[in-house]
Amino acid sequence: MTKTWFITGASSGLGLEMTQRLLAQGNTVIATVRRPGTLAQLEQEYRERLDIVQLDLVEPQSITSAVEGAFERHGGIDVVVSNAGYGLFGAAEELTNEEIDRQVATNLTGSIHLIRAALPLLRKQGGGRIVQVSSEGGQIAYPGFSLYHATKWGIEGFVEAVAQEVAPFGIDFIIAEPGPTGTNFGANLVHATPMDAYDETPAGAVRRAITEGSFEIKGDAARTVSAILSAAESETPPLRLALGSTAYSSISMALSARLSALEVQREVANSADRRDL
Repeated sequence: MTKTWFITGASSGLGLEMTQRLLAQGNTVIATVRRPGTLAQLEQEYRERLDIVQLDLVEPQSITSAVEGAFERHGGIDVVVSNAGYGLFGAAEELTNEEIDRQVATNLTGSIHLIRAALPLLRKQGGGRIVQVSSEGGQIAYPGFSLYHATKWGIEGFVEAVAQEVAPFGIDFIIAEPGPTGTNFGANLVHATPMDAYDETPAGAVRRAITEGSFEIKGDAARTVSAILSAAESETPPLRLALGSTAYSSISMALSARLSALEVQREVANSADRRDL
C-alpha cells in the first residue's frame, strides 16, 4: 500500500536516495530542500506525487508552516522523516560561537521543532510514524566531532522520551543510526579553522584521515535506505536501528564498555551499602 511521506533534507545523501526510491514505488513525497530547483528533474518525472517545499531548519516558524501546509494539502502524512543535518569538524577549542550555534540549530533544535510541529497533527489523525535519522555518533564519539555528537546524542535522548509520551496516541519512532556511509556527508562537512596545538592529537589524526581520504567508509547508501524503509514499513519496528557493520561494531563495543563500568560501580555501591549496615 502506498503512503505519504514527509522528508527533510531531500536534495542529497540518504534523503535524496529515499525520495527517489519512494517515488519509484508509487508513494507521495513531500520533500524539503534549502535551495529551490535542486529536485527539478524529479519534479518533472513525478509532478503529481512530489511536493517540493523550501525549508531551512534554523527557522522554527518556517518548520511549523511547512508541516501544517503539507498535512493540509495531502489530507494527512503517514511517515515523517527527520533527515536534514550536516557535520561540523573541529576540536571544541577550534570552533567558533557561530559554528556551534548553527550546528545545534540545524541538527538538534531544528529536528526538535520538526517533531513538535508534526505531533499534534499525527495525534489528530490517529497516529503515524516518525523516523529520526541520527548516526552511530548518537551512541559513540570520534575526536573532532564534539558538537556533531552533542546534537546526535541530544536528539536521541529527546526522541526516546517523546516516544514514551505519544505511544498512547498511536505514534511511534525509529532512530536510524548509520555508520560512515557513502553519501556526500564528507563533501558538506564544515571544518573549523585548525589550531597547530591539535596537529599531533587524536583530533588532528582524524582531520588528516578525512583530508587524505583514508577515513574508512563501509556503508552503502542504497542498502542503508533499504533497511530504513523496511523498518518503517514493519508493523513493530525497533526504536533504534544500527545500520552497517561499522555502526554495529562500534556501538556494541561502547555499550559493552559502559556495562563493564556499571558492574564496577555496582560493586562500589554494594560495598557502601554493607558499610552502612
